[in-house]
Amino acid sequence: MMNDDIKNILRKEAEAVLNIPVTGDYNRAVELIVKYIHTGNGRLITSGMGKAGQIAMNVATTFCSTGTPAYFLHPSEAQHGDLGLIRENDVMILISNSGKTRELLELVELTRRLAPEMEFIVITGNYESPLAKEATVCLYTGNPKEVCALGLTPTTSTTVMTVIGDILVVKTMEAIGFTNEDYAKRHHGGYLGSKSREQCRKEQ
Repeated sequence: MMNDDIKNILRKEAEAVLNIPVTGDYNRAVELIVKYIHTGNGRLITSGMGKAGQIAMNVATTFCSTGTPAYFLHPSEAQHGDLGLIRENDVMILISNSGKTRELLELVELTRRLAPEMEFIVITGNYESPLAKEATVCLYTGNPKEVCALGLTPTTSTTVMTVIGDILVVKTMEAIGFTNEDYAKRHHGGYLGSKSREQCRKEQ
């Protein structure tokens, strides 16, 4: 019985991923990242609160390791000076399931005072939310039901947000022609660094 319950959770999570709406907005998001970061010498900024913030942090570090300079900006810390990191040619990825996160809405307002032309990529489960309406590009999660028994704990929603971040990373890698050699330069130590250098030697 327990194994059946676990398989049911896995099935629901997998279905949520497969039901993520696939639109041309993914191409638009990647085009913005390439335009501002790889052509315009900007940086990618990610932000979110709570569990969504942890995903945003992971997205930033994954982009960094695959050739796109990125950093996580905590929306609350931004109000206490960290906002000074923002530059005119940066791009922001904001993650919020509800699309109503007060700190992110305030971050948008504050950012526009420093960089009025800032482009925002929003990942959300609420396509009609205030945050979605601020977006240059809105990537909709499909708003899946949480597998949590209470229907409250961020579980399925965070799964699909993570996958959307992965899509952006992979498609950006393809767009910039990121290679094993590029990967090896950013991974000096550990298993992945060793594996990437080995693949480089095989390609030579």
